[in-house]
Amino acid sequence: MKNIVLIGFMGCGKTSVGKALATETKAQLVDTDEAIVNAEEKSINQIFAESGEKGFREIETTILRGIGNLSGNGLIISTGGGIVTTPENIPLLKKAGTVVWLRVKPETVIRRLAGDTTRPLLAGDNPEEKVRDLMEKRKDMYAQAADEVIDVDSLSIDDIVKKVLQFRSK
Repeated sequence: MKNIVLIGFMGCGKTSVGKALATETKAQLVDTDEAIVNAEEKSINQIFAESGEKGFREIETTILRGIGNLSGNGLIISTGGGIVTTPENIPLLKKAGTVVWLRVKPETVIRRLAGDTTRPLLAGDNPEEKVRDLMEKRKDMYAQAADEVIDVDSLSIDDIVKKVLQFRSK
């Protein structure tokens, strides 16, 4: 069975959908952010503080290479929102499985992440402007990486899971 790879902007539901998919399919969930935290024995915020975004992205690519070697095992792979910003990662994502973009509107992200202090890229002033700016910069990268797209703003986790499973059976 082919792996499912979930991509999309922070707050789109990759982790929640990944957990629900893993439960539904009895598949193993691999979360790239969790794998990075475990490998580095540091929080993502710590990694950003010590190594910057560039250092974090290098670790992320290394982790993704390792996951890509597990292709075909029926895994559910949930990725970090910026994984597509490293050009090398797009073919690695495609190699890892069917890539599903959980596309979300900026307003939805802003509402969902209000008050969230765990997102280093949203730290500081005007997180709303940062969300819109980052989404605009990344949309073509998400589109390039994606095999399938689901607009998730008005969907429940269960609805998204059903749609993803339809892609998996193709």
